[in-house]
Amino acid sequence: MGVIELEDMEFYAFHGCYKEEQIVGNKFLVSLKLWADCAKAGQSDNIGDAASYLTAYEIVKEQMSIKSHLLENVATRILDALQKDMPTVVSAKVKIAKVNPPLGGKVRQASITLERAFY
Repeated sequence: MGVIELEDMEFYAFHGCYKEEQIVGNKFLVSLKLWADCAKAGQSDNIGDAASYLTAYEIVKEQMSIKSHLLENVATRILDALQKDMPTVVSAKVKIAKVNPPLGGKVRQASITLERAFY
């Protein structure tokens, strides 16, 4: 089993419960951790046998572009798409952080982390 990580992917998106958040947008950081069977890729040295970093990034990018009120919804959609489109991945963990959330005070970021085993 191997672990693939994509850390602090940066997106400008329009997630939030407040109307202003969905108009003005905000910066988000997404980190992804994938557990995958890497045995075949380790032996073959063939990209077709590996869990593709590019596919994972494109999944995250696509889901981040769809407006949502809750980060939980975005994270769930990311996990759903990973499970559907990346057959060598056996489990995944996604963390989405909203940078400088509008909470009325200085807060560096607010985040949600979801993890799922793919059965």
